[in-house]
Amino acid sequence: MKEEITLTGATVEDAVSEALVKLGISRERADISVLDEGKKGFLGLGSRPAKVQVIRKRDAIEEVDRYLKDIARQMDVELTTSVQREGKTVTILLESEKVALLIGKRGQTLNALQTLAQLIANGYTDQFVTIVLDAENYRERRRITLSQLAERKAEQAVRTGRPVKLEPMPSFERKIIHSTLSSRRDIETHSEGRDPHRYLVITAKY
Repeated sequence: MKEEITLTGATVEDAVSEALVKLGISRERADISVLDEGKKGFLGLGSRPAKVQVIRKRDAIEEVDRYLKDIARQMDVELTTSVQREGKTVTILLESEKVALLIGKRGQTLNALQTLAQLIANGYTDQFVTIVLDAENYRERRRITLSQLAERKAEQAVRTGRPVKLEPMPSFERKIIHSTLSSRRDIETHSEGRDPHRYLVITAKY
């Protein structure tokens, strides 16, 4: 797949149109540089063709997909992906017979891959996008687990009267805890520490 092409044409527009066709992309996916606007000349004398360089813009999600498959290959994992877009959130579903390796203990590997994928995606786009990696519905299963954990730990904090510290977890998982307990009036939650060791504390109100 060509990433760039330099072409000449009777006019700039002619040269650009031909370049887009050869690259198989739309104008929105192209960076266009006019190297020479050309010259019509008089009665064909002294004319000079227009010259342009057209470069394929690298798509953020395509780059993320390529990165994930490269990592999986290094882990000896054959990976297929599918993409779901909803506004500025892009969910990439990972499928593999060895998908457990990509999830890791308590989703640590999946979370690490998601963080890196986020950095890569926003290096190729002017508009911030949120990347979510999921595999075998892990995110929903984890959300349920964290919600149940939140309720148990809240009850523990109320019963003992002592603050309960949870294990370090990424911000989007801490938000699940906060959200689950937000309607309770007998406890409060806050985070302490610095990422990646930042954790949530549940404290009873009296």
